[in-house]
Amino acid sequence: MSLLRTPLYDLCVQNKARMTAFSGWEMPVQFSGIKQEHAAVRTAVGIFDISHMGKFILRGDNVLRSLQQLVPSDLGKLSPGKAQYTVLLNPQGGIIDDLIIYDEGDQVSLIVNAATTDKDKSWLLKHLTNIELEDLSQTHGLIAVQGPQAVATLQLLTDIDLKTIPRYNHTYGNVLDHQAFLARTGYTGEDGFEVMVEAAAAPEIWQALQEHGAQPCGLGARDTLRLEAAMALYGQDINDETTPLEGGLSWLVHLDKVPDFIGRDVLAQQKANGLPRRLVGLQLEGRNIARHDYPIVQNGESIGIVTSGTLSPTLGYPVALAYVPVELAKVGTVVNVQIRQKTVPATVVKKPFYKAST
Repeated sequence: MSLLRTPLYDLCVQNKARMTAFSGWEMPVQFSGIKQEHAAVRTAVGIFDISHMGKFILRGDNVLRSLQQLVPSDLGKLSPGKAQYTVLLNPQGGIIDDLIIYDEGDQVSLIVNAATTDKDKSWLLKHLTNIELEDLSQTHGLIAVQGPQAVATLQLLTDIDLKTIPRYNHTYGNVLDHQAFLARTGYTGEDGFEVMVEAAAAPEIWQALQEHGAQPCGLGARDTLRLEAAMALYGQDINDETTPLEGGLSWLVHLDKVPDFIGRDVLAQQKANGLPRRLVGLQLEGRNIARHDYPIVQNGESIGIVTSGTLSPTLGYPVALAYVPVELAKVGTVVNVQIRQKTVPATVVKKPFYKAST
């Protein structure tokens, strides 16, 4: 099956990006190099083509009330202009996907993962009655502008006062001469905006941002940045078989506020009886990198699994996310990671590994 291409594909190729297949799309892994792109986002401003992500608009009476049955987070806290990061759950309490819900007053926008777009769409249509779903996934471009200089750089292209939009808020307005959806959200641990426009407008905005100094960045830097910020990657750190309590997302679960949602009974039981495992942050010494699927071992037996790992470009040492038995999840605990033919100690540390200065 042929891969889909985003509205920014041609520009990425012109910028000599190394392209790869990702969730059914042909996407840039890197442009100038992962380390350089990573540093640009941590110190200045980088731009990412995230047009592959799923984009839905939901319309109908009481959309948020209908959505509430599908997520464990209290959507009653939302109001027009605000956003909520949360998860869709199956009846076993497993995570169907993580997503962001944007309250627009008369409608609700959702941004979901590219790999789960079709699955999410089917799940939503199955459970949301009398709700209209408009799928913008292949008609709109989405650009992430991230880094300490992201707001100032994007401000050059719009009359909207971006400083007045708090984190996890959003608005509509013109970027250059194009109507845009602007959300102060991101997946890098830095400040910034995600800008959604019709597909034809995306290349002009990308080029303008680049002309103002923004560094084009690929999936490689996106992964190292999100891992330093301990942001979960769906399909790797969390999936249909992990609950948000196990996956370190307990702050999304509002059992005292939400009396009924799919999977609630499982989460309530886990909260009452304790968890079998938990996703923790690990720090390793030297250049011992714990990669995805490396086992956590004790007395020669596998007791856990690494889900993500890298040599942190910002911190200079290896970090990882891993599931371990809950009795080994306390900060300061030392566990052993099997790296090829040797066993390497790793210390459980507080997440995130990196936090941007405010």
